[in-house]
Amino acid sequence: MSVRDTLRATDSDPGPAPAGLRRVVAASMAGTVVEWYEFFLYGTAATLVFSKVFFAKGTSDLDAILAAFVTYAVGFAARPLGGIVFGHFGDRYGRKKLLQFSLVLVGAATFLMGCLPTFGQIGYWAPALLVALRFIQGFAVGGEWGGAVLLVAEHSPNRSRGFWASWPQAGVPAGNLLATVVLLALTSTLSDAAFLSWGWRVAFWLSAVVVLVGYYIRTKVTDAPIFLEAQRDAEQREATSFSVVEVLKRYPRGVFTAMGLRFGENIMYYLVVTFSITYLKVHVGADTKTILWWLLAAHAVHFAAIPLAGNLSDRFGRRPVYFVGALTAGSWGFFAFPMMDSKNHAVIMSAIIIGLVFHALMYAAQPAIMAEMFPTRMRYSGVSLGYQVTSIVAGSLAPIIAVRLLDSFGSSVPIAWYLAGAAAVTAVAVLFARETKGLDLQAVDRADAEVSAR
Repeated sequence: MSVRDTLRATDSDPGPAPAGLRRVVAASMAGTVVEWYEFFLYGTAATLVFSKVFFAKGTSDLDAILAAFVTYAVGFAARPLGGIVFGHFGDRYGRKKLLQFSLVLVGAATFLMGCLPTFGQIGYWAPALLVALRFIQGFAVGGEWGGAVLLVAEHSPNRSRGFWASWPQAGVPAGNLLATVVLLALTSTLSDAAFLSWGWRVAFWLSAVVVLVGYYIRTKVTDAPIFLEAQRDAEQREATSFSVVEVLKRYPRGVFTAMGLRFGENIMYYLVVTFSITYLKVHVGADTKTILWWLLAAHAVHFAAIPLAGNLSDRFGRRPVYFVGALTAGSWGFFAFPMMDSKNHAVIMSAIIIGLVFHALMYAAQPAIMAEMFPTRMRYSGVSLGYQVTSIVAGSLAPIIAVRLLDSFGSSVPIAWYLAGAAAVTAVAVLFARETKGLDLQAVDRADAEVSAR
């Protein structure tokens, strides 16, 4: 009998949200906003700036953009490594300490990106240095997510964990929103030449200010009591096993289910917020400022939709909400790209907004459902492994594959089928997942301890 078979969801609840929970949510979101401000800034700059200043011009605009997206993918390749390293030490020493370190690391890498010389100044050293900093940035972001969502999930009441744990997810569109506002302010006040010459660097330098604010807020919280109890138990047992190896050995179903849940969602997100910029810029012919305004509205809606979807997962269950998200995501490419081709501003903005609302149905439930798959002593490793490893074959490759399909076929239809296939993988994973709405995390720990004692 497995650990999960000894569990059942409970309707019991420790009562109303603890008084300090909102402070925990704010601390978790503060770092998430910072790190995704910087991560999205890179993704947007890859299309608008980096393809022009850090890479040699190819035979077409798409060639240079493709090269920029390859460096973009490096950040995703580094994320699983960050998830493994941060997960291991986060399970041993605490979520808070590792979250503070990841924040400083990603901030330093992003600030230094704004200082890099261009291809015209130092040749191929420019993209090489960019790749190195992108790797560090990805490594830090890879360690951030698991700790941020678990800091909230482990403090949350059983009945409302889906809602509260979705707020760190809302930090992603909030960070994107902040990055978009900064880029809009710069592109609106500077000429195209000035923005390409030095203006884009200001957006990267501003990350230092945001990092200081986020770091300060995170000093005001502590790890959850359930983690501190698990930490004491581990010290008494003198546990020395490497948590990533153990989680794969003990909870393979949880890890692979988490990967499947992540696959379609991750591809969906980067087609909507990253590849869409390329599609609108190169294929539709939209100007940069207009695209940024569309994204600004879409990120605002996404920010509001995520906690609403998290609340739905508490009311109706994780699986139904996630499954609807996967089904609707599979349909998006077939109608969204024709909407973009219309060149009607309202229609294009609607296509992007609809895509992010569909995405929110999957994204909001992830922290709760993944946290509920693993015991506290290896939860950071389990959720980080399931979440971050998938990004190598999902989000990192999505813009590259989409650009190549667009370049080869000159049509959005193959891209729509690509997304539909990815969404189908996630829909199957939802069917294999267990419903964990209302689950008591302490019951997960007790069941794990019982099985370990056999």
